[in-house]
Amino acid sequence: MQPHIRLSKNMTSARYALLPGDPERVDRIARFLDKPEMLGQNREFRAARGEYKGVEILVLSTGIGGPSTAIAIEELRQIGVNTLIRIGSCGALQDTLALGEVIIAHGAVADDGTSKTYAPVSYPACADPQLTATLMQLALQMNIPARCGLVRSHDSFYTDREAELDAEWSARGILGADMETAALMVVGALRGLRTASLLNVVVTHNGCLDSSINNYVQQEMRCQQGEIHQVSLALQAIYFDSQQGEQ
Repeated sequence: MQPHIRLSKNMTSARYALLPGDPERVDRIARFLDKPEMLGQNREFRAARGEYKGVEILVLSTGIGGPSTAIAIEELRQIGVNTLIRIGSCGALQDTLALGEVIIAHGAVADDGTSKTYAPVSYPACADPQLTATLMQLALQMNIPARCGLVRSHDSFYTDREAELDAEWSARGILGADMETAALMVVGALRGLRTASLLNVVVTHNGCLDSSINNYVQQEMRCQQGEIHQVSLALQAIYFDSQQGEQ
């Protein structure tokens, strides 16, 4: 039994995991699965399992930020999970990104403390290329509004320099900002795991953080549709991957 996520190999044999941040999102994702089963919750780590087209999938919330995400990754690895897809949200750093659009992150600026604890700042935070290519291909086939590119992961929404930092990274072509993707990619790579990150845009560039988040909590239509898109895309990618014999 893993000490934080409170899961063991006796509870699931899944090799694929979806990682939302918000524990409540676990329940929403579970509705997409056949034979859904809630496995419990400890702290921010809420878990469920189920099947998609016969493939067992684990869903585990990571909470906010790199430290708890790293804990989830390390303990999931101990119970046999080897492929992880983040189902997250982000703020856009480009004016061309709309609410509900999905960012497929092929890499991240590791501007967070967790990534730097695991590796030097020069260590690249990169998604699994084959898994990312599958997500891009399927997004096109499924007519899901998606953009592939780089994101920035950081440790606080409320620093005094936030507007300055957003402008700085926007000018460098970074698509969006979250708090978990870099840690997922760095820890995953160091542990020999395959990772990908799908981010639903819930704050437009130069938009109001408070009003955008409040609209999201109230399931504002475009953001809600973005979440449906990213979950559907991740599940189809997992099924496609499972058929390729990559496990």
